[in-house]
Amino acid sequence: MLEEPIRIVGAPGSPYSRKMRAVLRYRRIPHRWIIRRSKSDRDIPNVPVDLIPVLVFPGEGAGEASIDSTFQIRRLEELETRRSIVPPDPVMAFVDALLEDYADEWLTKAMFHYRWAFAPDIANAASILPLWSMTNAPDAAVAQFSKRFAERQIGRLGVVGSNETTGPVIEESYRRLLRALDAQLCASAFVSGERPGAADFALFGQLTQLGQFDPTAVQVTREESPRVLAWLEVVEDLSGLEIAENDWTSRDAVPDALRGLLAEVGRVYAPFLLANAEAVARGAESMECAIDGKPWVQKPFPYQAKCLTWLRERYAGLETGDRAAANSILAGSGCETLFPG
Repeated sequence: MLEEPIRIVGAPGSPYSRKMRAVLRYRRIPHRWIIRRSKSDRDIPNVPVDLIPVLVFPGEGAGEASIDSTFQIRRLEELETRRSIVPPDPVMAFVDALLEDYADEWLTKAMFHYRWAFAPDIANAASILPLWSMTNAPDAAVAQFSKRFAERQIGRLGVVGSNETTGPVIEESYRRLLRALDAQLCASAFVSGERPGAADFALFGQLTQLGQFDPTAVQVTREESPRVLAWLEVVEDLSGLEIAENDWTSRDAVPDALRGLLAEVGRVYAPFLLANAEAVARGAESMECAIDGKPWVQKPFPYQAKCLTWLRERYAGLETGDRAAANSILAGSGCETLFPG
């Protein structure tokens, strides 16, 4: 059991930071929220890649630093068993992991696209994001930093796959996701049932930006689902939610709405994952595929090839009967193409 506080170094504009802060709050794990590059962001152990959030676990010296929200969640599950966010049923844990990966790796394309592809959103993000770590900086210094920051982020649109051709695919997919999530929230309080799983927090993280910060995406979210906007406010702090073991969705009672979410994953994320992994394996400089009947072209992303490998490892680790149950849940969604044989 964790007794000393975990330090979490992040920023309000980081979907993964918001994801992990909400996880810590829900799980009632002692923690300290530290704004990245603020005066409190000191004595943080080095990490291999400059990403946030950084979770610093108590230990010798300055402690042990960790990045990557999926693996941070797994580490927390090892250290603290109470109020778990991993369903105890291996089949539903697999489904939860698949939906978490979709939110982390596909829905973030919508987050980045809406933030840096539209003039009002660029102006909003460039003027506010830098201020979180320098609220007392002079206007001239902020303006200079904001300009450089926006130029760098806009230059990364191609990395996530946002361009004139793929933009409509991303936007249509986001609207469908909102409608599917709205339907799921009519079926149960969370994607995982009457208590949240990792997928809930992954969706929440991305949607804090799409539904609460970036003007164009906020308007889209409001048009499609006021229910999702209300849900975001609730998930922000679930420390007071009382739960029971039977609150998880059963593999034998998967609602049609959850299958609808999986259908969106299969429609857009599955073909991307397959094409990306193939391009990475070939060492190609570009990956091309059709998503929702439209061309998708971007640079291959090695990390997302690893994501497919990890998902397949989880699938292969299921017992024969559990694998059959997982296949039944995924059947017809398009997700089954990720797990041949």
